[in-house]
Amino acid sequence: MSKITKKTNPQLISLIVRLKDQSHTENAAIWKTVANRLDKPTRAHPRVNLGQISRHTVEGEVILVPGKVLGSGLLNHAVTVAALAFSESAKARITDNGGEAITISTLMDAVPKGTNVRIMG
Repeated sequence: MSKITKKTNPQLISLIVRLKDQSHTENAAIWKTVANRLDKPTRAHPRVNLGQISRHTVEGEVILVPGKVLGSGLLNHAVTVAALAFSESAKARITDNGGEAITISTLMDAVPKGTNVRIMG
C-alpha cells in the first residue's frame, strides 16, 4: 500500500491556488497547465539549463519554467524567465545579458491572460 502525500510548502500551495484562480477568472489555460505541473511531486519539476533556454528562444521572448533554472551553458541574448526557483549563477547570467529573472507570481501579475508566454521544461 503506497503512502499518500500532500504538498507542505505553504508558498507553493498558495501559488497553485492562485494560478488556478487566475486561469478561471482570465479564461487562460496556461495558468491551469502550470498549476497542474507544480502540483506534481517536486522530483517531477523540470530543471532547465541556460544553454537550453538560449538554444530554444529568441531575443525578448518570455519563458516560464515550472521548476528550477540552472546556470549551466551560455545565454547569448536577453530573455525574461519566470520560474519557481533560480540558481544564483543562472539569475546573475540572465541579468548580465539584459534579461529578467522573475517569479511566476510576478509574471502572472504582468501578463494576466498569459499571452506570448511559452512554457519550457
